[in-house]
Amino acid sequence: VQLQASGGGSVQPGGSLSLSCAASGFTFDDYAIGWFRQHPGKEREGVSCWSKSADSTYYADSVKGRFTISRDNAKNMMTLQMNSLKPEDTAVYYCAVALRAYGSSDPSDYRYWGQGTQVTVSS
Repeated sequence: VQLQASGGGSVQPGGSLSLSCAASGFTFDDYAIGWFRQHPGKEREGVSCWSKSADSTYYADSVKGRFTISRDNAKNMMTLQMNSLKPEDTAVYYCAVALRAYGSSDPSDYRYWGQGTQVTVSS
């Protein structure tokens, strides 16, 4: 079982990045998925999550209207499109999959994690 995240990098404020996460070793279409981020010295926080059971999505207040989570079950992939990026979005971003249909923004709900990809927003 593996999650492989990609797409991080450096961008100027106002720019966009798209993070992708490919799952292998299992089929995640029945499970909740999530994107999290961790700022230096702080705890990991939920950015966006998608619960399969409720077919609902969660966005942290700080990213609403700017980030969009999506999934492609046929390709076993999930994506986080990030627009209008701000310096405070700078962090290491992680993808995660819960072994159940429901997942909140609490990292403890999630069983499998990608390796993390750095996003840096600065001028």
